[in-house]
Amino acid sequence: MSLSSPAPPDLVTILRADYARFPKNQTYSIYDPQVYFRDPLNEFRGLDRYRRMIEGIGRWIEDIRLELQDIRQTGSQIRAEWILSGSLALPWRPRLCIPGWTEMQINETGLIGSHVDYWRCSRRQVLLQMFRPGDPKGSR
Repeated sequence: MSLSSPAPPDLVTILRADYARFPKNQTYSIYDPQVYFRDPLNEFRGLDRYRRMIEGIGRWIEDIRLELQDIRQTGSQIRAEWILSGSLALPWRPRLCIPGWTEMQINETGLIGSHVDYWRCSRRQVLLQMFRPGDPKGSR
């Protein structure tokens, strides 16, 4: 009788489901405890901090949608193309729309060890979106 290790999780399938329900009920178990994260506003290490950041997004952006355009794995790298949109939790409810992509690196333990987000717009362009009024009644 041979002992075999369990099959690694299908990270693309898990990530696809996470994007669909973002930022709620994310699968943090697929990330290394010392995951490296970077985007145009943040850079840090650690799963606890990553989790707090994701949960914070849900507090600041209402009716959030993370629309997955494409996701694919090539070897130990996963690339996801997406559009993040929602209304900022401000009285004039400005709408944000940030197109971008994520590059994730799978480490030797089969976990995501690096998650780097890139935007297809500048930080200035995102800041300017904050000054445009959105739907005052909300889109809920």
